[in-house]
Amino acid sequence: MHCPHCSVETVAFAVPPSLREYAPETAAAATVCPHCLRVTAAETGQTDPSFDALSTSFPSGDAGVALALLCGLLDSLALNRRAIEAVAAEAERRGADVFLTFDRLSATVPEPYVDLDRRLEQLHQLLE
Repeated sequence: MHCPHCSVETVAFAVPPSLREYAPETAAAATVCPHCLRVTAAETGQTDPSFDALSTSFPSGDAGVALALLCGLLDSLALNRRAIEAVAAEAERRGADVFLTFDRLSATVPEPYVDLDRRLEQLHQLLE
């Protein structure tokens, strides 16, 4: 599947039931674009996806799924505050370092749909 915004091949992943309310359209699967980080609903996704296309340091498993979903919530921290807090907490429970991951993404993602450096600063304020 290709990103509808930049036509780059996306990473498809299954969304576990505990995170579905935070997925686009509360879908059971979603995709994340390694070029722009947009997240879209999908019909199917891998249950153990590799997120290496985003970054070789991107977590795998449910921690990676949570962080991928978090990418899709960054367009509006004010509107998505509750969801961001819940998804970030879930990612951390699963062993991910949210801030380190986004710091690395800001250095490697070619054209993120949001200013990752600015969002990282705002995430620190929101989650700390």
